[in-house]
Parts: sequence; structure tokens; C-alpha cells
Amino acid sequence: MIYLNEKTVRRDIVEAGRRLYMRGFVCANDGNLSARLSSDVIIATPSGVSKGFMTEDMLIKLDTQGNVIEGTLRPSSEIKMHLAIYRQSPDILAVCHAHPPISTTFAAAGVALDKAFLQETAVSLGVVPIAKYAMPGSDELANSAAAFCLEYHGALLEHHGSVSWGDSVMQALFRMESIEYTATITMHSRLLGFDRTLTKGQIKDLMTLRPGLGITANLGEFK
Repeated sequence: MIYLNEKTVRRDIVEAGRRLYMRGFVCANDGNLSARLSSDVIIATPSGVSKGFMTEDMLIKLDTQGNVIEGTLRPSSEIKMHLAIYRQSPDILAVCHAHPPISTTFAAAGVALDKAFLQETAVSLGVVPIAKYAMPGSDELANSAAAFCLEYHGALLEHHGSVSWGDSVMQALFRMESIEYTATITMHSRLLGFDRTLTKGQIKDLMTLRPGLGITANLGEFK
């Protein structure tokens, strides 16, 4: 396994936090990001700091048990969810948790994003399932989200927000953006009163593009 470079990780986490804040995917001190530096060390955003105004020296190093190795600030209470996701797969190197308004509305309603309106959704993102409600920062929430990380690229957290993962900070961020874009198109289709998704045949044809993009996960079955 080739792990991410610490200098790159620090730079990317700060940049990803700024983008989340500027796009309104987080407000106040919401949201958190992390990345693996090795099999037993991660770097993560601190609690109580706006993700739009972080600096690299604010980031925290932790071991895989959640113990702080380096840094003066406290880790987010959601670090349990990140650690649970990392434990599921050595291929996951970064996690992004945010509260994008439209996908979070679907999360509040308990409605998965499981209809393929767009080619890009069908090929690259796949279904975005619902992780059942649990208290923030709890083991139950951590396990509920982590249960999806082998077969999906992200999940909605019921009455909470969204989480995505990937092989880099930026891939995790881009998947979060894709979740919100898919939620936006789904919402607009409902407002316009249509439900015209890709056909099963079209979806099957689009699936043939996944191997060329390095996508090996199942990513769920569209309804």
C-alpha cells in the first residue's frame, strides 16, 4: 500500500475544508475530514474550528484507536466514524463528512439517492444509501456508516448529513460534491413532476464503463 504524503495531505485537507465552506456544504464549525498517513496513523481536522478557516498546523495526528499523537486541538467527536470506515478497507485513504443542504434534506427524510437520472451518477457515483439514525459521535453511528464503505462511494446519515470516502482527500471531496449534485437533480426532477430515469438497459450498458475507470465496487442497484 502506498500511503499519502503528509505535506500533500495537510495541504489538501485545508483546501477541501475551504471548498466545503465556500460551497455551503458546512456551516459554523460543522464537518470533518481525515486521511491515512500509514496503516496506524491518520491526520484529521480539529473540533471547534471552521473548515473554511483552518491552517495546516491546526490538524491533528491520531492513531487508529483515536489517541492524539500530535497536535494541540481536540479531534472531532465524529472521528469514530472515520476510524470505523478505515478499519473496513485498507484501500480507503480519506474520509469527508459534511452537511450539504439538499442531500442532507434527503437524509432528514430518510430517502436514499437510488434513482439514476444522470449517466455520471450511474457510472461513477452509484446509489447513495441511508445509514440509519444514531447519536452523533456514537459507536452506533460509526458502525452504521462503515457498513456501506465496501460497496458504495458514500452514504447519507439519517437526520444528519453525508459521508464519502476515497483514495485521496480530493477524491473523497469530489464524491461529496457528486452526492450533492445528484441530490439536487433528484430534487429538481420531483419539483418538475417527472421521474424519467435511465432505463435498466441503459444502466447495464453504462456499467461496462466502470472497469476502465478503475471502479470495482458494486455501488448498489438503482430503482
